[in-house]
Amino acid sequence: MTGIPSAPEVDQTALAAERVTRLRRALAEAPFDAVVLTTPESVLYATGYRSVAGALFSAHRMAAVVTADDCRLVCPAADTAPAVDGGVAEDRVVPFGRFYFEASRATPLTDVADRHPDLYTALRTATAAAGAGLRYGVEGLDGDPALGAAVDGAGTDATAWAVRVRGSKLPGEVKLLRHAAVLAEAGVRAALEIAGEGVTERTLAEAVASTMVAGGGEPRFVVVTTGPRSALSDAHPTDRRWRPGELARFDVGCVYAGYWSDIGRTAVLGEPDARQAGHYAAILAGLDEQVALARPGVPASDVFDVAMRAVERGGITPYRRHHCGHGIGLSVYEPPIVSPGVATELEPGMTFCFETPYYHLGWGGMMVEDTLVVTEEGTDLFTRSPRELPVVAP
Repeated sequence: MTGIPSAPEVDQTALAAERVTRLRRALAEAPFDAVVLTTPESVLYATGYRSVAGALFSAHRMAAVVTADDCRLVCPAADTAPAVDGGVAEDRVVPFGRFYFEASRATPLTDVADRHPDLYTALRTATAAAGAGLRYGVEGLDGDPALGAAVDGAGTDATAWAVRVRGSKLPGEVKLLRHAAVLAEAGVRAALEIAGEGVTERTLAEAVASTMVAGGGEPRFVVVTTGPRSALSDAHPTDRRWRPGELARFDVGCVYAGYWSDIGRTAVLGEPDARQAGHYAAILAGLDEQVALARPGVPASDVFDVAMRAVERGGITPYRRHHCGHGIGLSVYEPPIVSPGVATELEPGMTFCFETPYYHLGWGGMMVEDTLVVTEEGTDLFTRSPRELPVVAP
């Protein structure tokens, strides 16, 4: 039976401090003095608080107000007690909306309801407390002009700036991302250990998900499809049974301490036929060439081009893809995307998923997708399993 990977030793409090230190260093060179971050991922990056609701509902609004020497969390009243429990100082939480916590004796957390009616009003309070005369960059400003009205001194959309700051990962972040990838990989191994003729997609998916959970991960997507359904890119598992001669495709990911995984694997029930073996060799060659090329200074578009050429040399022609990978971190998809025309150069600490899927309706689909970090010398793969096509005994 597949062993559950051990959790990495990462001091979350220390990591949160490192992240906000990086933000402040970037602020020192930014065209603004302070920043208002508004996505759940950036709020987590700045404050260390990971909101359950923030990851589920796009209408759930939060913000972090970061200056050279302070950081405040602006959040719904329902988030206040969890945020304080997660390490945010009580006097640095600015709540809005209505929610009630009870306690045996009154505390500030039992009096959070209705302090501010909405995010914008709470932001005015938080930025006023940060001091007058500051120039603000605001994440999401261009898409929500009301943010500018709520923040005196707001003049620059800081969305791209926040992406750049988060792009190169700290060592602690790399450890968390590596563990999330290893959990997903262990899930696929657990599924293949119970696989055989007649096993259902749903049963395989249950093995993947339960392994992730046992290792502390939160399953986010578990795509397990067999036979012709393996060509359906993103599809939910069903009670369809795996049959000899068919492919099974796994595209799975989880979140660990806020950090995502996304890996892909393919297996065949019984010995592969010539087409299956040839096509898999082609897509694996494409991914191998990506990994071999990737290093600091290489544009993302070059990584895309080398993958496409390798797959076509392997015999899949035409091979059509809109991308062959993407950044990953506190979001499952982060810039830069490995696609045509993306001139962003790879940097040490950037983390990526490289992938070369192939989907042929009526025949089947296959993929191999690995996660890695860019190093000074090249890359370091997070995934550990052999990448040749696994053959499962019928």
